[in-house]
Amino acid sequence: MKQVFQVHVRNSMGLHTRPATVIVKLLQDCKSNVLFTCKKETVNAKSILGILMLAATKNSKIIVTVDGGDAEETKVKLIEAFENKFWEELA
Repeated sequence: MKQVFQVHVRNSMGLHTRPATVIVKLLQDCKSNVLFTCKKETVNAKSILGILMLAATKNSKIIVTVDGGDAEETKVKLIEAFENKFWEELA
């Protein structure tokens, strides 16, 4: 099942190394293919370097495409991570 949705980067420093690591760890057991598209660039969301290549700053909009059997579960996890600013403020 394919899910396509949009998320906003809410944390002040954008998608730097720490949030990229959170995303990759969140997706490590995910069986679906996950792509992030930002500013006409599409990358594999399971790759830290791919995420960093987006250079997504605060308020950037990212189109997320999740394609696979666990797409709905993956969508929920990603939305939660983006909405909670990757839990950076708790660190």
